[in-house]
Amino acid sequence: MSSPSAPPRTVICVGDVHGYITKLESLWSNLQSALPADAFATALVIFLGDYNDRGPHTRRVLDFLLALPQRHPAQRHVFLCGNHDLAFAAFVGVLPPPPDGSPFSATWDEYLHNEEHEGWFRGPGYEGMHVQGRRWGGVIKDRWNPKKGLPYRGSIYDAQPTFESYGVAHGSPDLAMAVPEEHKRFLRDLVWIHEEVGIIFIVRIVSLHAKSNCSFGIQVTVA
Repeated sequence: MSSPSAPPRTVICVGDVHGYITKLESLWSNLQSALPADAFATALVIFLGDYNDRGPHTRRVLDFLLALPQRHPAQRHVFLCGNHDLAFAAFVGVLPPPPDGSPFSATWDEYLHNEEHEGWFRGPGYEGMHVQGRRWGGVIKDRWNPKKGLPYRGSIYDAQPTFESYGVAHGSPDLAMAVPEEHKRFLRDLVWIHEEVGIIFIVRIVSLHAKSNCSFGIQVTVA
């Protein structure tokens, strides 16, 4: 157990990057400038999920995240899974099988009433795909998102930019071949829960949303 007299540890939480690599790079640079060098170098950085969709550079975002352990070896990096990441993983076929042995098609039942208007994916392999993969790779019929006042980008998940970042058209099953193996491993290894057990926190917590300039404990802007 950490001693109360141990140096404070900085915990950085970053959420909802959503394919915006320039904002992520700016955020990271500003964090590095704003925090003491030793605090940044040894920080626990928890990414809260939703790395893909909406923004144009999902592929570059995943490359950035995968490079962090080598760039900052004294940091700890935790990558949580968001619903967008789950759907991406489902479409490219890297979700682990359900623990009860049921097929992924069993996940469709609860949402079948949405299948037509959400335009679920029905291409090769859909029969064995998790429902969120089908929703993610589909083509939504009503192209306008009334909640956001913006058009949907491809599917209800706004997944079209993710497909395009890997050089394939939205909804193409070729995405599974276009996504590098290291990106598939990243998606496969994402965790749902992270706990810090057996330590006493005497910390400054920096919680950041990649699309805002909001934080707690320290003000760090995206641009």
